[in-house]
Amino acid sequence: MLAVSPGVRAAFGRDPGFPCCAELGPENLPSPAKTSAVDNMGRIILAGGAAVGLGALCYYGLGMSNEIGAIEKAVIWPQYVKDRIHATYMYFAGSVGLTALSAVAVSRSPALMGLMMRGSWLAIGATFAAMIGAGMLVRSISYEHSPVPKHLAWMLHAGVMGAVIAPLTLLGGPLMVRAAWYTAGIVGGLSTVAMCAPSEKFLSMGGPLAVGFGVVFASSLGSMFLPPTSVFGAGLYSVAVYGGLVLFSMFLLYDTQKVIKRAEIHPIYAVQKYDPINACMGIYVDTLNIFTRLVMILANGGGGKRK
Repeated sequence: MLAVSPGVRAAFGRDPGFPCCAELGPENLPSPAKTSAVDNMGRIILAGGAAVGLGALCYYGLGMSNEIGAIEKAVIWPQYVKDRIHATYMYFAGSVGLTALSAVAVSRSPALMGLMMRGSWLAIGATFAAMIGAGMLVRSISYEHSPVPKHLAWMLHAGVMGAVIAPLTLLGGPLMVRAAWYTAGIVGGLSTVAMCAPSEKFLSMGGPLAVGFGVVFASSLGSMFLPPTSVFGAGLYSVAVYGGLVLFSMFLLYDTQKVIKRAEIHPIYAVQKYDPINACMGIYVDTLNIFTRLVMILANGGGGKRK
């Protein structure tokens, strides 16, 4: 079974953070022409991905697959597996809540907003370092032996991520609420697909997803140097946003099944106990990536115009 290399993912910030952080501020949101053929192609790809997801949900949800999924297996799960999955998703919900609170708090501080919206390379580098460092710190602390430092590091990481996305609040509350609802729908639907599908159906996608992540990350960096009004710049932007949305939706399927698999196979008496905080990091980062890209799409579609 292929898996995404932890070294590659940590280096690019997919686990401890998410790519494209430098372009999240409203002043950095590219606005390629809406008539761009590449942009239209991105929307077609996005619609196709949604259709495939809906088809998969119907296929697996109606029990048309010959293999059993996590929902069927949940009936025979021991209680400790159920407790692990429950704890993981509770921390996931807590991470999302802390991130939202942090974003709102930073948005109300002119000094912090000015710091987060600086476009200098020093500020961009510091932002990447803070996200990656906070993520590595969370993962390095033992959940069992150092619970207080672990939870403090977890809250720090969520706070840093909230600060990074805080500039998006300048696009307006209604747009942010719409993006949040759309994100909830996508995450809920894809999580259901992952739960209904055979337990290791999406775990074999690790290799292709790693390649796709490299393409999206490179496109994100390229879109920072090329004007979005150019054909090539608009193409890179579309790959980073639309392609990234599809990619991280696929990552969500992968990481959801990885959470379930970890909860099932992690030994009860292992030296390192099951860590629900580390387990939730993948789906948390996937959700943030989906949300930020939905914000960009809605903003470029006219939803970001403030009254």
